[in-house]
Amino acid sequence: MDNLSEALEKLKLASTDSTTDSMESCLDCLLKALSNNNTDASVKIQEMGVLPLLPTLLNPQSSCTPKVANIIAELAKNEFMRSPCVEAGLISPLIHLLNSTDQEVLLQTGRALGNICYDSHSLQAQLINMDVIPTLVKLLGIHSHNTALTEMCLIAFGNLAELESSKEQFASTNIAEELVRLFQKQKEHEKKEMIFEVLAPLAENDVIKLQLVEAGLVECLLEVVAQTVDGEREEDIAQLKTASDLMVLLLLGDESMQKLFEGGKGSVFQRVLSWIPSHNHQLQLAGALAIANFARNDGNCIHMVDTGIVQKLLELLDRHVEEGNVTVQHAALSALRNLAIPVVNKSKMLSAGVADVVLKFLQSEMPPVQFKLLGTLRMLIDTQAEAADQLGTNGKLVERLVEWCEAKDHAGVMGESNRLLSALIRHSKSKEVVRTVIQGGGVKHLVTMATSEHMIMQNEALVALGLIAALDLVAAEKDFVGANLVSVLHKLLSDDRSAPEIKYNSMILLCAVMGSEPLHKEVQSLTFIDVVSKLRAHENKTVSHQASLTEQRLTAQS
Repeated sequence: MDNLSEALEKLKLASTDSTTDSMESCLDCLLKALSNNNTDASVKIQEMGVLPLLPTLLNPQSSCTPKVANIIAELAKNEFMRSPCVEAGLISPLIHLLNSTDQEVLLQTGRALGNICYDSHSLQAQLINMDVIPTLVKLLGIHSHNTALTEMCLIAFGNLAELESSKEQFASTNIAEELVRLFQKQKEHEKKEMIFEVLAPLAENDVIKLQLVEAGLVECLLEVVAQTVDGEREEDIAQLKTASDLMVLLLLGDESMQKLFEGGKGSVFQRVLSWIPSHNHQLQLAGALAIANFARNDGNCIHMVDTGIVQKLLELLDRHVEEGNVTVQHAALSALRNLAIPVVNKSKMLSAGVADVVLKFLQSEMPPVQFKLLGTLRMLIDTQAEAADQLGTNGKLVERLVEWCEAKDHAGVMGESNRLLSALIRHSKSKEVVRTVIQGGGVKHLVTMATSEHMIMQNEALVALGLIAALDLVAAEKDFVGANLVSVLHKLLSDDRSAPEIKYNSMILLCAVMGSEPLHKEVQSLTFIDVVSKLRAHENKTVSHQASLTEQRLTAQS
């Protein structure tokens, strides 16, 4: 440590007026001390006040510069030294050195900046603001043959790409082409993994997704999949997962997805289809998720249903009723739900037996599967009266829906259960379905749904309740009283925030329940006449007209 103190004193003098040789020997002494005991040496260097001298030593023309940058990189390995390095004004001269043509200077400068800014979003953001990204991308292109420099650039990209503010700057460079070109040259698993770690955060940006697709990344990923699908080594399994996950991520962008779909004739789309019947769970999962992503517009959905994809998904689900891979179940159900959105697909999918296969998962205890199962059935029966009738009279299904309507720990499952219960009634308009829901104990949940914070759910509940009252008021009477339906209607009509549709359907339901003596008594006990009279002046003509009719009914039966 005495040698270090001496070297530091010499360095102070040398930084002002000494020769390069004496400077070099001082820097060598510092590097040796840092390699022997980094922490103690760093503390000593800070105490001796050497840090403020270093910016002037970062001279692009000096042969000492790589060593100075190396010293900064070593110092900044210690968390306690990073702020002092920033305060000493080292960042700006280091960034300036990234324009050097000397590869050793570039390498040590990159290390120094990386270590100083490690785990600091604010410092990384500062680098982004100083346009470091285009400079690094350019360096990657020029020095792609230099392994150490390439790795330095990849580590920097990986750190910077985590920041949302970096994506726009990355998108303005040719990063996609450079990374794909680099990936194509790699043979080693570790090197490919390094590039994957940069690609994943970058591919979250839709502009970069398209750039990566156009640069040929998808072909690289398909090649990785083909090479690793039958591999049993850990690195093969890891690469297969990373490549197929990244493929799915690229399909989340509308433009990149449509480019790869190519009207359903794209070679990439066809390859992804072949993953679904695979015996590899990771590929089955990626294939199903890819179909779900391709199924994001009506044209794609119609084409896929017409070309037999539904059957492939049903066969996949059938294989997982017993095997029970939850992620595959969830992905396949997601794909079926999306495919069922266009009206023309619904009857075709019902004829293909989609509802029957989906019902096999009714006993699943996994909320993600339950959620997608419910969503798929709800999409299928939309405007399909016969299917709604068939499912709505299925006592086991209704019983399970009522059970899930109470799943307070899983708001998504609870909401979807309520919506499907309502949809079965609304689309079937069947007395038998209404009776099944009443007997299953579903009425109270529909009344609660009418008080939801989501207007669409309120409306769906009120329409379903109106149909229950119209089709079998006698059977529902007890449940309506028990669930305080009349009080709920009073609140909805009194609330100025209620949408016109809510006001209108509440009045329709109010008129319907007045056919029941106990419910009529409840209506008389509350000041409905005052609330409804005010609605006659409502700006919505449909609401004001219904208010007049409801007022007449209330007056006639008072």
